[in-house]
Amino acid sequence: MPPTTPAQLIIKWKNNPLSERAGSQAFFLDLCSVLGVEPPNDPDTYCFERGATRTGACHGWADVWKRGHFGWENKGPGGDLSGALRQLMTYALALDNPPLLVVSNREITQIHTHFTGTPSETYTIRLEDIGTPENLQRLRWLFTDPEKFRPGRTVLDITADAAGRFADVAQSMTERDHDPAKVAHFLIQCLFCMFAEDIGLLPKKLFERVIAKRQGDPAKLAASMAEMFEAMRKGGDFLLEDIAYFNGGLFEHVEVLELAPEEISALLAASRMDWSAIEPSILGTLFERGLDPKVRAPLGANYTDPTTIMKLVKPVIVEPLEREWEAAKTRIAPLVEKYHAGGKGSQKAEQEAQVLFLGYLERLKIFRVLDPACGSGNFLYLALRALKDLEHRANLDAEALGLHRQLTIETSPDNVRGIEINAYAAELARVTVWIGEIQWMLKHGYDCRRNPILARLDHIENRDALLNPDCTEAEWPVVDVIVGNPPFLGDKRMRGELGAEMTAKIRACYEGRVPGGADLVLYWFEKARAQIEAKRCESAGLVATNSIRGGANRKVLDRIVESTRIFRAWSDEPWVNEGAAVRVSLVCFGNRTDAVLDGRPVQEVHADLTATDGGHDSPSDLTAAQALIENEGVAFSGITKKGKFDLTRAEAIELLLYGGNPHGRPNSDVVVPWMNGDGVTGRNPESWIISFGERTEDEARCYEGPYARVELLVKEQRLATGSPAEKRDWWKLGRRAPAMFDAIAPLERFIVTPETAKHRVFVWMKPPIIPDKNLVVIARADDVTFGVIHSRLHEVWALRMGTSLEDRPRYTSKSTFRTFPFPAGMTPADTAAGAPTGPQAEAIAATARRLNELRENWLNPAEWVDRIPEVVPGYPDRIIPKPGHEAELKKRTLTNLYNLRPAWLDGAHKTLDVAVAAAYGWTDYTPEMPDDEILRRLLALNLFQN
Repeated sequence: MPPTTPAQLIIKWKNNPLSERAGSQAFFLDLCSVLGVEPPNDPDTYCFERGATRTGACHGWADVWKRGHFGWENKGPGGDLSGALRQLMTYALALDNPPLLVVSNREITQIHTHFTGTPSETYTIRLEDIGTPENLQRLRWLFTDPEKFRPGRTVLDITADAAGRFADVAQSMTERDHDPAKVAHFLIQCLFCMFAEDIGLLPKKLFERVIAKRQGDPAKLAASMAEMFEAMRKGGDFLLEDIAYFNGGLFEHVEVLELAPEEISALLAASRMDWSAIEPSILGTLFERGLDPKVRAPLGANYTDPTTIMKLVKPVIVEPLEREWEAAKTRIAPLVEKYHAGGKGSQKAEQEAQVLFLGYLERLKIFRVLDPACGSGNFLYLALRALKDLEHRANLDAEALGLHRQLTIETSPDNVRGIEINAYAAELARVTVWIGEIQWMLKHGYDCRRNPILARLDHIENRDALLNPDCTEAEWPVVDVIVGNPPFLGDKRMRGELGAEMTAKIRACYEGRVPGGADLVLYWFEKARAQIEAKRCESAGLVATNSIRGGANRKVLDRIVESTRIFRAWSDEPWVNEGAAVRVSLVCFGNRTDAVLDGRPVQEVHADLTATDGGHDSPSDLTAAQALIENEGVAFSGITKKGKFDLTRAEAIELLLYGGNPHGRPNSDVVVPWMNGDGVTGRNPESWIISFGERTEDEARCYEGPYARVELLVKEQRLATGSPAEKRDWWKLGRRAPAMFDAIAPLERFIVTPETAKHRVFVWMKPPIIPDKNLVVIARADDVTFGVIHSRLHEVWALRMGTSLEDRPRYTSKSTFRTFPFPAGMTPADTAAGAPTGPQAEAIAATARRLNELRENWLNPAEWVDRIPEVVPGYPDRIIPKPGHEAELKKRTLTNLYNLRPAWLDGAHKTLDVAVAAAYGWTDYTPEMPDDEILRRLLALNLFQN
């Protein structure tokens, strides 16, 4: 038979009276003939009535289905296409989520895009226009290339764009001295209106029309907006349009702020965007940063993507509930079979099956999730979405088994609980959950709730999660699980961010449970642990900076593994926190029997987020490592300024050349070079500092110029904000590290390493340079010590025993250096009297000297630099680039060198590693030896030395 032409198709089906059932397949086959494509021919990939074989079904999930292409639902002539679309959306999951949903009543065919992560777009083709080249091409793409329909922008792009527009309006309004809290509340109301009108909860483009009509009169626009918000608060009429009852608390308080002309233009442009497509999981975060001037940051790249959040949501919420449903299905299936077989007991079997199904749905309905630091609601939204997906899947599975699918979805915003101290964020969290709920319902073919459309979400509370107003411990509600991303504030930053008084109150309240030096996030971990122990919660999944693995922080994880179990963890993951890339640990704990670390099943996860695997330690439980007495008194942190003690080189030279002190001493006693971590890993910035050491104020006064400068720039600040000791000794550095200075005083040189750095490098430093607090000082001058700690063996230990700041590993004098087992005869106790001797020690020393020599030659090539004596004899020479080499020398830094890791550097390190391994007696060492094996051996040695 020759193919049908478009004209023949139109003639045959125009005003054709055949019913939906009689005409749908015939119409589709004729369309295939017109397009020159194969008709349905495979029940597994391309067929009519997909799903019709399920027990008891009289028709399929879709009239036509092609895997990876489309689901197609037909209606009779003049039939309601919106109902057909809702059916396809309801069964999209069962249809393997096709990228295109097509509905047709033969007179009109609509193609709706359904790609994950993109807004839905609709293409409408009328029967009489089916023969145009454009429409024929689109219809062929349905069968041959559905990717042609993929929208150009993602929902993430659209959401970031929308947030940016609102941020501009918010900034402009606050700069005009509007109360930021009122600005935020007003703009959140505007945000929701734009969403509501684009999904059909408000009359089409009503809010946009109001702004456009009144854009030339700010006062009238404010009055119209207020009238509209009031109508949404209680339901009613506005501009001859029926307005649904919204409220839910969002429109409880109406105070419309008058907008400036440029703000009106920006709001109008925002209203013309497609707000139906915004992504709730990042919406709140971006808008919070745009609306709250205290946390405003560059938008568009500073949110955590949903996939990362689901790493916690899946193991804590989804996987255990999936297992429950699988167990229920195992019991339901034979009962349904017995029912369909008929006979005695069949009715009871059907009732029992239905009870099991409804019991699981009830379990989901009453399941409660708490985020006790919920921010703007991204975790809550994704948790709710996961529960709704589980309920939807259970409905489809039950129907496929032959049970009656429930026509409503019972999981709702009532499933989630939140605590958030920031009022902006708490309100955004409620809006995020509302929008996410409405979007999910509409996307899956269900209607959203009515009267009111927005349920009150008072259980997303605006309060402190740690302390009550009277400084007693705040209580968390009884829930099934806890998930979230508590605030990342290090121990030292807590005072600056929270204030000294609040920090002291928190520490006092949790004394004995959370160590004083722990990061703020650990208080949430401890409270979640206590909730599980008290049976007020089943499990928890929280985010922390990866410093949780060591130091005071790890003591909280120690308590967790003592009272419950870490069942899923990622030890070192990238994350985004307030616009900055950081490295985090994701930790799930509770009364579960399984254990997975970094995606690998293990026997047990330890408190330092290492694991026991298959009966032997892999690498080992490094939490068992102890500080070694032979390593004491050798590693120190440098000084802390606590004031404007630092100087530029020009300021330092002026003071150094200034004489005439009444006691006849030079200012070089107290004006000295100073270096921090950046000075080690980059080019030395020639920094200087005033350090009076332990001198009394009378002694300090005799250094006239330096004392006058410190009195002018430091005294007032220290007296106003310093601790009692800092006020008393205001002319002294905040932390003077006297033990460090005592240790390095007799040495001609000493070793330093940055506390945090991308690469673990050690360098020599000479007095009188003063090391900053960001440097760890090793008070030894021998090449053997330098070689051992610069070997791969020590680096592997340091990486595992230390923590990280963002993507930079942290080295500490306590957890890293003091626990490291040196080779016999080469411990810090052995080198206290000088360099050790013997063939192995001499081999290490020679290779260490060679490594350092090569590096120094690369950093400062003789042909590129001049070495100029400093103005004060005995101070390090200045290294000045020769003309023409300035740009090249600027790039010669240790960071760049180790980023490049040229062959000569790699070879020098491998030679050093072999020499150090030989000192341990590891004759089998090769560069391919796994890190875990190195750690296993070092731990055994640490335990032996103890």
